[in-house]
Amino acid sequence: MGNSIGSAITGIDANQALLDTIGNNIANVNTVGYQSTDLQFADLLYQQQSSAGAPQAGVSGGTNPVVVGSGVRIAASPTDFSQGTLQQTGTSTDVAISGQGFLIASQGGQSYYTRAGNLQLDANGNLVTATGALIQGWVPNATGTISTNSALTNITIPQGQQSGANPTTNVSLSGNLPPFDPTLTTQNSYTATVSIYDSLGNAIPVTFTFTPGTPSGTADPYTVTATVQPTTTGASPLNVLPSGTTINFNPATGQFVPPTGTAPALAIPVGSVSSSVPAAAIASALNFSALTQVAGSSSVAVSSQNGYASGSLEKFTINSDGTIQGSYSNGQSQVIGQIALASFSNNQGLTKVGNLLYSSSPNSGLPQVGTAGTGGRGQLIGGSVETSNVNLGDQLTQLIVAQNAYQANTKVVSTSSTVLQSLVQMA
Repeated sequence: MGNSIGSAITGIDANQALLDTIGNNIANVNTVGYQSTDLQFADLLYQQQSSAGAPQAGVSGGTNPVVVGSGVRIAASPTDFSQGTLQQTGTSTDVAISGQGFLIASQGGQSYYTRAGNLQLDANGNLVTATGALIQGWVPNATGTISTNSALTNITIPQGQQSGANPTTNVSLSGNLPPFDPTLTTQNSYTATVSIYDSLGNAIPVTFTFTPGTPSGTADPYTVTATVQPTTTGASPLNVLPSGTTINFNPATGQFVPPTGTAPALAIPVGSVSSSVPAAAIASALNFSALTQVAGSSSVAVSSQNGYASGSLEKFTINSDGTIQGSYSNGQSQVIGQIALASFSNNQGLTKVGNLLYSSSPNSGLPQVGTAGTGGRGQLIGGSVETSNVNLGDQLTQLIVAQNAYQANTKVVSTSSTVLQSLVQMA
């Protein structure tokens, strides 16, 4: 009689735990990055009333063992690591994992793992979880490159971070220059202006002037000057190309003819137009290969130059491989960090510690750290989060089942109690 009560009590305890688990799942149905938990039951030890008997040939048949169970226990609490719905938020700090893997977060000197990508920046520019755990990854080294073989560190995105200036070392021109016009006493000149940059990012306007020369029969020449305004007040523009610089075009095709000697290049003396050039003149190679000389109007223009001023960080995006691409006010972009992902041999071996964080355990295996999209790890989707994977309909169904099982076990207790009372009354 006491055994039935004991078994029923274990059933009450187990189903109470199941109700607690279901309640926790339902409570987290809107929690970003939450993975639902289930409970699995196992029966307890059995009391053997009689052992099995072997058949005796010609005498008797075999008998099966007679056992009485002693209840139920919780055998496991597996986590459902199936993919939750990916929801776009448009917030640059948010990131969702499409596939396997976990973000790595550091808190209190310990490493944890999470699927919750609703991240934010703290006062120091650290990328953190909603509860303040520091997201781990890699940052550029002194040369501006990222080595994923280096140690993990906090991902930091300081607002207003400056991107250094880059001096102009190459200028390209394109478009058309009209052919020599023999009907004109004085040939028309054509201009194109561009700002180039010194080593501190100061813009220096340069005006290119193209004047057609007399055709030689084998080449149609154009004389080129490039002028800048000196720092001296009232001084005349300074030509920063060698005197008599000429470019040639094929008279039959109108295509640019590459020079046989040294190509012309800009050479601005130190301090002549920019006192910020500290130790060397600005020297910029010129590329005229995209110019043509065919009938029509002039369309000559500077198509590109590779210098730029300094700029401040305006926004950033998280790419699928975890690289964080910063966009600066000077129109430049550069990688400012890369988020790391971890994977495990046995996700079920991870230990839940709260705040949507997991810790590794002896049965999870060591974390395999790497970049998103490699080694079986999923890709990252910036501006999105992974919602809870709780199936509300399934949880409500399990709630009814757990409720009935709980009530049934309480009925066993009450019935056994009634029987015991009847036994006592016989005395």
